[in-house]
Amino acid sequence: MAPLKKLPLTVAVIACDAESQLGPLLDSVGFAQEVLVVDSGSADATVGLCLSRGARVIEQGWLGFGRQKQFAVAQASHDWVLCLDADERVTPALARSIEAALRSPRYLAWRMARRNRFLGSWLAHGEGYPDWCIRLFHRAHANWSSDDVHESVLTTTPVGTLDGDLLHESAQDVGDYLDKQNRYTTLQAEAMYRQGLRSNYAQLFLSPLVRFVKFYLLRGGFLDGGPGFAHIVISCNNAFQKYLKLIERQTRGRD
Repeated sequence: MAPLKKLPLTVAVIACDAESQLGPLLDSVGFAQEVLVVDSGSADATVGLCLSRGARVIEQGWLGFGRQKQFAVAQASHDWVLCLDADERVTPALARSIEAALRSPRYLAWRMARRNRFLGSWLAHGEGYPDWCIRLFHRAHANWSSDDVHESVLTTTPVGTLDGDLLHESAQDVGDYLDKQNRYTTLQAEAMYRQGLRSNYAQLFLSPLVRFVKFYLLRGGFLDGGPGFAHIVISCNNAFQKYLKLIERQTRGRD
């Protein structure tokens, strides 16, 4: 198959100490005229790797996930941006769909199905797939939220759907994955408290239960076998931790 003609598109990536992850991502986005990596102080060879592969690198201290991604969007050379994380990569089918979308754009923002890998398996059900996310958009019509964690793309324009998958290597090992989830739930609880949200022990009990029923039973997470079960258990524990940390924060706030 002939290579795709490079598109007037910036692939925007935020990274820190991602040398071991970026190779597959960079290999998968050769269709873009620009790859921009915003680095937040890597101590490994992330910057050198990106420069050697033709990417443009900008250093920016950590602003939180949402603001860091929006900073990357603002620095892009093109108005059309594809925002990716260091542990993601574009499949050939998704690349062809992106090309078709930009050649004759019917929408100004596009969502894609993200497929998560966990414990060596590509999940196909439940929370693992399709994990819909807006990642391709014209920056005059969409932007990242300012959330410190679990950020999202905000737009008022209709959103199209791309064919093909965005592959996500969600964890290098379980220990790293659990450490990351612990940090994320702390950030979520703090953000919820600042927004004036409060929790109680009923929510602490019900939130993990509802999540298990929704994703593991109703959306077929059980069909992914052992990895699917482990994935939903961790997810339910994240819900438990988030609301437990919020209750703890509420208690401290009364001191």
